[in-house]
Amino acid sequence: MERELVIVEELHKDFMHMGRTLQVLKGINLSIYTGEILAIVGPSGAGKSTLLHCIGTLDLPTSGRIHLAGEELTKMSSGRLAAIRNRELGFVFQFHHLLPEFTALENLMMPGLIQGRTRKEMTRRAEALLKEVGLEERATHRPGELSGGEQQRVAIARALALEPKLVLADEPTGNLDSATSDAIHDLFFEINRRHGTTIVVVTHNPTFAASMPRIVSMVDGHIQKDEAPHSTVADVAIAAHAPESAES
Repeated sequence: MERELVIVEELHKDFMHMGRTLQVLKGINLSIYTGEILAIVGPSGAGKSTLLHCIGTLDLPTSGRIHLAGEELTKMSSGRLAAIRNRELGFVFQFHHLLPEFTALENLMMPGLIQGRTRKEMTRRAEALLKEVGLEERATHRPGELSGGEQQRVAIARALALEPKLVLADEPTGNLDSATSDAIHDLFFEINRRHGTTIVVVTHNPTFAASMPRIVSMVDGHIQKDEAPHSTVADVAIAAHAPESAES
């Protein structure tokens, strides 16, 4: 059996809005296995991004537990969570959030330099990643000199800079045209195949979702379906969590 990288147990997340409590996540149970790639889909307001942000420690749940590689995130201090985010997790968002005053190469180097790694080490790593995403000739260009698809490729490469266990992508192609979106989708699959990186993507793109080995569908704060249309390690995950995945 494959190893569980992420275990989410009875996760709830509430927000206060105009004096009212809004329940966004309503008892989520989910396992994500090492080396798999999966999509989280559902209508707007279903809780997809909130779940992703809780897994990525960008937001704290109201109750429940999240384990990453055997460690319970929901019991950690803010300082410890920051270290986990920097070392273990990579993030890709709809808006690339590149630093406009730095080149593509420098943007890739930044996570490692912040962590205290040497410029020589991070230059070598950044150059290799730019080559992997097909942008080695754009290393000295600033974000404003890159197309939207090129900027997102830099953002994906940056997410891999410290070789994270898990990459979390929130609508990574939401601002891109269909052809560029397809290229970014292919890049995620190639990264997963080449490095074995576990990747979770929140997407509204039905074509991208349909190509995924595992699809987790959310409705109104619940997991409605958890299915594996293509044979993969996700089959193990679904079999192990069938009761929690069933529609209520």
